[in-house]
Amino acid sequence: MSVAERLEFWAGKAAEVAGDPQRAVDLALSICNDAPLPGSGETPALFELFRALGRADLNAARVVEAHLDARAILAEAGLEPQAGAWGVFAAEGPRVRLDARESDGGFRLSGTKPWCSMAHLLDRALVTAHTADGHRRLFDVDLRADGVTARSGEWVALGLQGVPSGAVDFDDVVAAPVGADDWYLDRPGFAWGGIGVAACWLGGAEGLAHRMLSGARSANREPDQIALMHLGAVDAGLFAARVTLDNAGRSIDERTAEGVDGRILAARVRIVVATVVEDVLRRVAHSLGPAPLALEAEHARRVADLELYVRQHHAERDEASLGRRILSEESAR
Repeated sequence: MSVAERLEFWAGKAAEVAGDPQRAVDLALSICNDAPLPGSGETPALFELFRALGRADLNAARVVEAHLDARAILAEAGLEPQAGAWGVFAAEGPRVRLDARESDGGFRLSGTKPWCSMAHLLDRALVTAHTADGHRRLFDVDLRADGVTARSGEWVALGLQGVPSGAVDFDDVVAAPVGADDWYLDRPGFAWGGIGVAACWLGGAEGLAHRMLSGARSANREPDQIALMHLGAVDAGLFAARVTLDNAGRSIDERTAEGVDGRILAARVRIVVATVVEDVLRRVAHSLGPAPLALEAEHARRVADLELYVRQHHAERDEASLGRRILSEESAR
């Protein structure tokens, strides 16, 4: 099967997910052996896969990306993943904290971790927790173990309804460390994983652009100058984002995107892609008007999914963070 045929096959499977969380998990389990690891020489193909999934169904892309990211993290640590569906829970939140303490030569986790997507359906997760002396460390946790409680009813979003994300409480839960203190954030793959998320965003924008193009083709009248302007601007923006993503994938494979440079690359790519995605959302809305949002369930769901998913980008704060890194790099020269 050619690369194009594989992408079409998996995109078709993603379309069948249609926002259903269990189908998304099943897709993640079936696709993992057909997806390359980042940095393996096929990183552009991995990003293209995420784009294809995002075009078909962002719920599917969100679940598959996290599962594959977990496997990539374990591979980077030299570990073999256990069977089952995986997630990565590394977010922090106000008034909640997850701590790891050493006990009998191992570690146990206690506290609360926010933003744990699909915890009720996953088998295992890589979870960051606070250790002694103000450090954070990554741990492999069995989500079916005693002491793990995934909260329900917290997810009220209209977007990504098939990927509910809530808090998980840990009560003296056995956990296996993955890497040393702060390894999770310092490793090159941290930046690469962030670019994979951007690839999913871009796929979602491409799906909306396709709806805008089909609307222009099926209209009862010739598109006016405003409609043509939106089509041209969206096409150019998506082209620029794809070129940026492909260049990042090749840089990762050539090992020219490691360490601090890798974090700068990831920040640049995510800012470029998020800017294009937000422009596509705006132009699609202006071009199509309210009817598809009101009368087409699939289109309305796609818009809601993408608007929520791209908010993983922290907008002006991420731009300021990149500016700080650039200034620091220039000062060090």
